[in-house]
Amino acid sequence: MIADAVTLSLDEVESLARDALTANGTSAANALPVARSIRAAESAGIRSHGLARLATYCEHARCGKVDGQAVPSLARLAPASLRVDARTGFAHPAIELGHAPLVEVARANGIAGLAVTNSYNCGVVGDHVERLAEAGLVALGFVNSPPAIAPWGGKRALFGTNPIALAAPRRGRAPLVIDQSSSVIARGEIMLHDQQGKSIPEGWAIDRDGKPTTDAKAALQGGSLLPSGGYKGAGIALLVEIMAAGLTGSNFSYAASSFANNEGGPPRTGQFFIAIAPGIFGSDEFPDRLEELFTRMLAEPGTRLPGQKRLAARERTAAAGVSLPTSLHTRLKALL
Repeated sequence: MIADAVTLSLDEVESLARDALTANGTSAANALPVARSIRAAESAGIRSHGLARLATYCEHARCGKVDGQAVPSLARLAPASLRVDARTGFAHPAIELGHAPLVEVARANGIAGLAVTNSYNCGVVGDHVERLAEAGLVALGFVNSPPAIAPWGGKRALFGTNPIALAAPRRGRAPLVIDQSSSVIARGEIMLHDQQGKSIPEGWAIDRDGKPTTDAKAALQGGSLLPSGGYKGAGIALLVEIMAAGLTGSNFSYAASSFANNEGGPPRTGQFFIAIAPGIFGSDEFPDRLEELFTRMLAEPGTRLPGQKRLAARERTAAAGVSLPTSLHTRLKALL
């Protein structure tokens, strides 16, 4: 519980985000999906991608690091291949533009891909694949971001935190969502600790000299986040880099400007989504088979499915609202 705090309903969170974005140079059409993403992050307890990001989004829209007025364009490159050019705008409206066509094409062909290029931060990648799973598809998402992780054995950041996410539909339940960064922790969590003046746990990052650090600023300013699982996490970061930037023609992480400051032009990062219709591959019983697998998993004491904390947080937030520091609320209200 935050001592000096303001409590907002989820509707108020979305309204605050939408109004702040439109007041700072973002079109209504672009502000809506971004605001919904912030609402979803706060609802799920993923504070690093919620209102804590809003002031930066607004600042970047004002300075031109992201084009708040951008109108993304959709192209169908082949029967099951789609591409959206975000035109240096927010990733959210670009992904939204490609969502319905991706569902349609995947259902018709069994599998389909959506490349999003020239874009900005997309928020929580798990939210985007979850929407595809709600449409009955198995979905994979790959997202690259500005440099944050050094290659294995190095100390200078080259890859982004490069999250990867999978979502699978469940019968009568919210989809299973696996969403994880290639780093031990998301860069947004380091930023949140820095904003709050908190140290970070050992094992999260190294400083510019390659030494372990608990100083959030040292990690952010010339340091590197550590990959999850050692060299295996570094390998996943490279895998995501190839999928999200290599396949989409977007900037590789090392060439992308930071999401956290005003230096450099638009980051021009990328996202790549694969949607699969399980029934077409002969898996009409796919949801039932998943439940059999999950039942076997949960029979072991102490186990849980990925994403369960997020679902529990959604229930709590729906009832209790979102508590945020009064200082942050005051800062965000000043953006209107």
